[in-house]
Parts: sequence; structure tokens; C-alpha cells
Amino acid sequence: MTLTYTWAITSLKKTTDGNISNVVVQTYWTCTGTDADGDSGTFNGATPFPLSDVDPDNFIPYEQLTEADVLSWIQAVVVGSYKEHIDAQIMKQIALIKDPVVEVPSNELPWSPPVEEGDAPAAPVEEGASE
Repeated sequence: MTLTYTWAITSLKKTTDGNISNVVVQTYWTCTGTDADGDSGTFNGATPFPLSDVDPDNFIPYEQLTEADVLSWIQAVVVGSYKEHIDAQIMKQIALIKDPVVEVPSNELPWSPPVEEGDAPAAPVEEGASE
């Protein structure tokens, strides 16, 4: 199944470390996959960025960051088996849209006696109720 992906940042955490202020240290994001039929599933993720990994020589000031910048950092981390996990979760959601799992009420089980026309189903007994 081929999916089209849409990534979005939903939240960030930032801090100040020495001479560098407003360093992004945590991201929250969604990845939505949509199939050719228009059915989609969404995975919510979080990716931390340790201060020890910040390169002061290649630091982009917070005010100049774009969503594309931050998404590129996340997508560089979300690879391999973790990306496969995300894809699998999205595909499970899409599969449930296409073939939903439906809970069958007890009065509709194959071995339940048929309900005659005009018969009202028995009222459920509340827990803790006494007769």
C-alpha cells in the first residue's frame, strides 16, 4: 500500500544553555499517512534533542527556524525500524477504516434466541441493583 505522508509539528520545548538561547530540546509531532482511497491514519510522536548535540557553529536561531527545519531533524532520527513501526501503526488505522471491527451485542449473538416482533429486549440490570 502506497501512502502519502503529511508531517506537522504540534509543540516544542526550548531552553537556554550558556551563550545559546532558545535551543529546541523536545519536539512533538504527527505523521499522517493517506492511501489512494483517501483513508488516513495518524501517528503522534515525540523526539528529544539533547543539548550536548547542539553545534554552536551550525545553530539556527529560534526566531529563524521553520517547520521544515525542525521536521528535517525529526525525520533524520525517525528512520529504520522506528519508521517501520510508525508506518505499521498508520496502516492498522487505515485497515480498520476499510474493514472495521464491530462489537456484537449479546442479544445479536448467533445462538441468542430470536427477538419476536413486538417483544422489547430485556432491560439491562444495573450493577449493584437488588430486586
